[in-house]
Amino acid sequence: MPLFEYTCQSCSHAFETLVRTGDVPTCPECNSDHLAKRLSVFAVNAHGSEPECRGDGSCGRCDHADGHGGCGMRPE
Repeated sequence: MPLFEYTCQSCSHAFETLVRTGDVPTCPECNSDHLAKRLSVFAVNAHGSEPECRGDGSCGRCDHADGHGGCGMRPE
């Protein structure tokens, strides 16, 4: 089952849901089926590996509650 992202056109709620072939998804907030599919965005590194943490927030994960490198991407 593919995972899709939607925005409800009735109440503006944004959500993700698994959709089986032939099923019509509905908004979990208002139960409307007037949905707009959203473009799913995910990070891909052109080198095929995880980005390195530089400790300056450029990895996009350094706002982790444990501070720089707390996300597991520790600077070398």
